Amino acid sequence: MNPRRKKRLALAVALIGGVAAIASLLLYALNSNLNLFYTPTEIVQGKQDTGIKPEIGQRIRVGGMVTVGSMNRDPESLYVEFAVHDSLGGEVIVTYDDLLPDLFREGQGIVAQGVLIEPGKLEATEVLAKHDENYMPPEVAEAMGQSHNKVEYTETQTKSKQ
Repeated sequence: MNPRRKKRLALAVALIGGVAAIASLLLYALNSNLNLFYTPTEIVQGKQDTGIKPEIGQRIRVGGMVTVGSMNRDPESLYVEFAVHDSLGGEVIVTYDDLLPDLFREGQGIVAQGVLIEPGKLEATEVLAKHDENYMPPEVAEAMGQSHNKVEYTETQTKSKQ
């Protein structure tokens, strides 16, 4: 093989290796930032169509209703623990060590994002609460089988609110 062909072969191999390395790093970065949405039932029993359960240490989002009477606060810190359930009977314990949203309360829909630390227990890094009594996050509404309807105001309803 002459020197010119050796140079071209080395360049082609280096180019292919570089593209493969960049592609693998890109896929790794996208996979580590992927947050999958689960309902409490899907965390406990697995997805309905595939049966896949989230793995311990996986970063996920869980949505459902805060179970009434399940909230436990630590009086010395911001640590709070509460249960989230859905209409199918699944329940997941969520722990959170930060300020809860002002509109957070028991019996309402929330979405918590965090890491699954054991089966049925999520350590949340973020908790999102609905902003009024008519709104539920679309993912939660879909998962719970409810329709997401917008409230339409007539002119008289709008004037009476002012």
